[in-house]
This record gives sequence, structure tokens and C-alpha cells, in this order.
Amino acid sequence: MNRLFVAYKPAGISSNHFLGRIKRRYGVKKAGFSGTLDPFAKGVLIVAFGNHGRLFRFLNKTPKRYRATLWLGAYSPTLDIEGVEEIDTLEAFPIEKVEAVIASLQGELSYLPPKFSAKRLNGKRAYEFARAGIEVELKTITSTIHEIKMLHYCHPFVTFEASVSEGSYIRSLGEMIADAMGCSGSLSALERLSEGQFIFDNEKAIDIKTGLGIPKNRYNGTKETILLGQPLDRSLFDNDTKGTYWIDNDETISIIEIADDKVHYILNKVEAC
Repeated sequence: MNRLFVAYKPAGISSNHFLGRIKRRYGVKKAGFSGTLDPFAKGVLIVAFGNHGRLFRFLNKTPKRYRATLWLGAYSPTLDIEGVEEIDTLEAFPIEKVEAVIASLQGELSYLPPKFSAKRLNGKRAYEFARAGIEVELKTITSTIHEIKMLHYCHPFVTFEASVSEGSYIRSLGEMIADAMGCSGSLSALERLSEGQFIFDNEKAIDIKTGLGIPKNRYNGTKETILLGQPLDRSLFDNDTKGTYWIDNDETISIIEIADDKVHYILNKVEAC
């Protein structure tokens, strides 16, 4: 079964365990997901059955939108509620200050990813080193915070919503907010609301033709040439500029790359839904 859809992961379970539940429910053996959610987090998770996992990198998955609740005064090395070690009692902050601090994060930010993250380092995940007590040097990353706003503040909990570029760490945004307030802070809740255009819609199959984040192109030669995987003439495309494109074959799509004087198949005859 080849299928692509949006599932909704509940809090309190890892993304891998949740995928296992889905595989058993649908009776499939081969499945994968895009964009791991931490166990304490909930929300949108794009799932693929069969060979449709090959499409993940071509989907329109950005910006991503999250809703998070930050617990001011709670210290956790993991930056979330799963690792809280200390809790400081704080006086409430003026709501105007909280709003201003959150709004100041909009734009391009450079920061270190969390030590307890899935960031790869020397072939391992950062959290593997952190759990083993091994100090490693993480490299600064840059994220774009397209929009961020406070939703409500009920001390010591402040809830905010953010639309961010791929690869952003919401736990780090929470840490930056707390640092600016002069205290510790850890996320007590996190929900991914959307990945680009994808929202939860009762696991309805995604229409791949409307979900791709690469431009469409047209081949003016015979359709059979593509369906048979034969060499393609660059001059016969509507757009022969270098780049990656998808081609509509009616029931299927193909993804090709135009480079120099050659056209390469990346994926061919992929079912459109």
C-alpha cells in the first residue's frame, strides 16, 4: 500500500511507537514519518506507507506552526517537562513585558540546538551523548521565526504560537524567552498545528499533486517516453532551467532534475495519491 497522509500524535508517546500503532491499525509493514515529535509533544505528523516516504523531501512542509506553553521558573536540562529538576517560585511579570519579549524573537535567530535533541553529531543523535553524560560541542544553527505571538499568560505559564522555518527548535525559543525574563523555563506542553500546508484531516490521503513544494514542469515529448523511463530531451520541456521539477502523468507523477545538458529521473511513476 502506497499512501501519504497526516496523522495526529497524542502526547505521552514517542513518534516511533505511534507509528507502530498506525502500522498495526492499517495492517502495513512498511511505513515512515517526517519530522519527529518529542514524546511529550502532540500534533501533526506526516506519515507515508510503502514507497511514498521517498516524497517527504519534496513536500511543501514549511513554515511549521506550533503552540507551546512555557513554565517560567522550572529548570530542566531537556528544556521540557520530562526533565524538570528544580522549580523557582517567581512573582508574576507585567504582561506587557512578556508580550514584548516574545515579539522580539520574530525574524532570523542564531542559537545552539538543545543538548537533548535529535540533531546528528558524529553519526549519533545529540540526546544520546547527553543521556550518557558526554559533553559535545554543538554548532550554532539559524532559524527564521516568521511569526510569534503570546496567546495568554497565567503565571507561571505563558502560552505562545510560532510559525517557523524547518529545523527550528521550539524548546530553544522557550529557553530564550525565559532567559530574557531572567529566569529558568521549560516547555510544559507543545503542539504542532501544521507543517506547511498540511493539517490534520482525519488521515485523509494527501493529493500529492497539490502538496509538492517543487515547481511543475511539462514535457512536450511523448508520455510513453517518461513512463518507460527513457532518456528525456531537455529542449522538450516548457522550462529547461536547471532545477528539480515534477511532471504530471495523469495517474502518476515523475520527479526529474535538469542539470547541465542532462535530465535525470529522481522518482518515476509515483502514484498521485
